Amino acid sequence: MEDSRRDPEKLLQQIQEEERKEQRGKLKIYLGAAPGVGKTYSMLQDAIANRAKGLDVVVGIVESHGRKEIKNLLKDLEVIPRQFIEYHGKQLTEFDLDAALKRNPGLILVDEMAHTNVPGLRHNKRWQDIKELLDRGIDVCTTLNVQHIESLNDDVSQIIHSRIKETVPDSMIELADTIELIDLPPEDLLKRLQEGKVYFPQQAEIAKDYFFRTGNLTALRELSLRVTAKRVGAQVLLYRQGEGIKHIWPTKEKILVCVGPGMKSIKLIRTARRIATSLQAEWIAVYVDTPKLEHNEEQRNNAIQNLRLAEQLGAETRVLTGFDIVEEIMEFAHEQNVTQIVIWKKIRSRWLNWLLTSLADEVVRQSGEIDVYIVTGTKDEEEAHPPKSLRIKRTIPWGIYGATLGIITLATFIDFLLFPHLSSSNLIMVYLLGVTVVALFGNTGASILASFLSVLTYGFFFIPPFYTFAFSEIQYVFTLLVMLLVAQVISHLTILTRRQAESARLSEHYTAALHTLSRQLASTRGVDKLLDTAVRYLSEVFSSEVLVLLPENNHLEIRASYGSSTALTPKEQGVAEWVFDLGQTAGLGTDTLPFSDAIYVPLSATQGTIGVLRIRPIQPEHLFTPEQMHLLEACANQLSRALEVDRSQEKEQKSELQSETDRVRSKLLQSVSHDLRTPLVAVMGAANTLMEMTHELDTYQIIKLSKTIYTELEQLNRLINNLLQISYLEAESVKLQKEPHSLYELVSQVVQTFQKKMEGRAITINIPSSIPGIPFDNTLMQEVFFNLIDNALKFTPAGSAIEISAAMQLDKVVVSVEDKGPGIVPDEFNKLFDKFYRGRMLSSERGMGLGLAICRSIIQAHGGEIWAENRKEGGAAFCFTLPLRS
Repeated sequence: MEDSRRDPEKLLQQIQEEERKEQRGKLKIYLGAAPGVGKTYSMLQDAIANRAKGLDVVVGIVESHGRKEIKNLLKDLEVIPRQFIEYHGKQLTEFDLDAALKRNPGLILVDEMAHTNVPGLRHNKRWQDIKELLDRGIDVCTTLNVQHIESLNDDVSQIIHSRIKETVPDSMIELADTIELIDLPPEDLLKRLQEGKVYFPQQAEIAKDYFFRTGNLTALRELSLRVTAKRVGAQVLLYRQGEGIKHIWPTKEKILVCVGPGMKSIKLIRTARRIATSLQAEWIAVYVDTPKLEHNEEQRNNAIQNLRLAEQLGAETRVLTGFDIVEEIMEFAHEQNVTQIVIWKKIRSRWLNWLLTSLADEVVRQSGEIDVYIVTGTKDEEEAHPPKSLRIKRTIPWGIYGATLGIITLATFIDFLLFPHLSSSNLIMVYLLGVTVVALFGNTGASILASFLSVLTYGFFFIPPFYTFAFSEIQYVFTLLVMLLVAQVISHLTILTRRQAESARLSEHYTAALHTLSRQLASTRGVDKLLDTAVRYLSEVFSSEVLVLLPENNHLEIRASYGSSTALTPKEQGVAEWVFDLGQTAGLGTDTLPFSDAIYVPLSATQGTIGVLRIRPIQPEHLFTPEQMHLLEACANQLSRALEVDRSQEKEQKSELQSETDRVRSKLLQSVSHDLRTPLVAVMGAANTLMEMTHELDTYQIIKLSKTIYTELEQLNRLINNLLQISYLEAESVKLQKEPHSLYELVSQVVQTFQKKMEGRAITINIPSSIPGIPFDNTLMQEVFFNLIDNALKFTPAGSAIEISAAMQLDKVVVSVEDKGPGIVPDEFNKLFDKFYRGRMLSSERGMGLGLAICRSIIQAHGGEIWAENRKEGGAAFCFTLPLRS
């Protein structure tokens, strides 16, 4: 009977995934091996059927390529008009994403997922348009040819001898809720091509000679079938895991090979590889790490080397933890929907086979619906030892053995104290307690020694006749045997519990460390800070010395280290250079440059290798497991991405700074060329008139031309003065000549200079006499008022009044220059005080847009603030503050 109990964690993940899918639109991909198999036709037929059911269906964009049957189907559907794009003098049509979002249909058809949009649109690729539609909750149907899938690009290039430029990332394929394969045999497709149902006749002839060849179409057809089968297989596995289904569904072949520390495992791995290749199946290599093997470094490291061999041959590798090897293998096999298990069986004589249990026999006995492939070999293969390069010298933990002797001695001493008061059978409990304490060390050998020592000392000292191993009754022998058995069971269970707890703790530690590293890197900026954060965490996680090397002047140099020396030997430097050049992991425990006592991992980014990470374990004899290597690679990738993002942001900031510099320079040149040239032209014209027509002009005309020359030169002087002043204020720290001055007198002087320009306007000064003298630089403050009043005159209608007022607020004075003009447009508030921003002028007055920028610099130098606002009764007000104390 099927176990229908579901895993709570997997059930929670499934619920969360379903919630995300409900918020996102559904994606259906009509996948084909080549153009012309009928993807668009099938999509339109399904759309018409869905519309008949009442679904709101529209066509975003569909390419008919002149096919009449496609045009006929489009007549029955609503089509969103395309947008016209001007590109290199041509009118091109593209999918109108904004119109589709505004229409917000239930289902939209977007043909040719891999299409590249015309430059200038919001997205470069059509699949990005589709993703935005999905994110907005709109269901999408689209079409795609298998050669456009990014991960298959190299395979397709080998088949058709040409590189496909338009690709779709695999993440979009994984995002699809449904993939429907539209299949057509190559013969039928070639017939459609000849009939002109795929391309126009001239295009068809070219396509037939290059792309549409029977061999190409057959290979692409196989690729499309494999993509669809892989997608369906993943859905089956997710469904089985989500529903808690234990029995095997043989929807496709999946092979599991049981790897151990012996050389026979190499033959097992090669056999599994051959089977997987012949069946075109996935395969997994597993090693069960039991308490017996945990402290045998030679066996453990040999098993890890075998797993790495399997990984190099294309297997997925796993390390399982448990006491019962068979149970762990079978549970994992059912979880992964494995159909075949490859395992080794040692050839024994009949009587040994009857007495000793075989791992292969136990796997066969519990395999159920899983096929078991048993591999055997010669006696020499079974007894072969690993190469000396893979052997690691074992160290005996003398300290643990010494503690074991001490604990058993202490237990014996305690029993001597209790012997007069307790029966001999109760004294056994003290020894069992001692055996349990020894088992907590996690060493199998020490636990076995404690078990035998406790039995021997108990029998020698506390079973009559005392101080001899000659027992008077057979029941004492039975008692000692039971005691030995119980001691062994307790020690094994204690070691297993401790092993599982350590495994869970390490797994949680690794996950937490990776999460913490990712979070810390995401919140850190600067290469040095990123490297310091990374090496510190990696050192803690892997108990290792860590170095990071980055290229400097065509040479790798140490940029960060933790727990390690800051120098490498020439040989180590050579290993690092090799890893950087080839982008491959090397060093300790690998097949490349294994003489090193450290692991060298490349820091790979999108543009290539950007550095090398060196990890030297504190205990070099303890090789990293495949899981630890995967974690190390994941951490290295996190660091690479963080460094790449930091560099990209730095480049972007420099680019923005350069763009801003270019923008300011452009505005400066524009202002200089226009605003400085205009008065010069006027002056030159007036002066030329005076020179050539002096005898023909009357006095009034001469005075008028002279006035024009003076006014234009005054304007020119003002523009040049503003330009020089803003340069001075920004390039140097302003040295203020602060002295107490009367604000009313200063404003009155500035207003007097505008008498000629006021043209009948009224400027009201409303500054109370109670305001004391304010410390400010008199010359610079005149510039502030001059620019503010000049700005008000330029941007307000003729005849409108201007009011200048001031009021005290605690330790500062608030000054405002108010007008009764049209006010300030909301989108200008953040631009008014920018250099070269001239606003929306209501008159022909000229300017370079520097006046308000100068005001801001001067006011800020005085410790005040300046801002602009609209008045409730109409008009604008420019306000600033000045502190009463310097």
